[in-house]
Amino acid sequence: MPKGLTLQEQAQEVLARAEAKGIQTNFFFRTTFKRYQVQMRILNDLENAINEHGATVTKEYVKGRQNLVANPAITEYNKTATACNGTVSTLINIVKSFSDDGEEKTSKLEQLLSDLDE
Repeated sequence: MPKGLTLQEQAQEVLARAEAKGIQTNFFFRTTFKRYQVQMRILNDLENAINEHGATVTKEYVKGRQNLVANPAITEYNKTATACNGTVSTLINIVKSFSDDGEEKTSKLEQLLSDLDE
């Protein structure tokens, strides 16, 4: 992937490569890729919140007492990053499974769909 691309440009590059492999219209690829894009936007928002507020924030209790605590955005960032990594793994598996040419591609997809029906 060329350096210096924005996230949106990188996403377009991934879609172009998926198209070259013939899987850009695959339901599993499209839905998983969309989920990955959402997770990346969430990570970006959380990263901005961490950068804006820092690693610690002040929590105010009912009686007005304040306490310094870890920024909760860090925990959410880590959870989302872990989920994002899992989504990437799933995307890679989808590409490997469905990017074969010819009948094998069709038979793998048909097998998966028939397994879902059972």
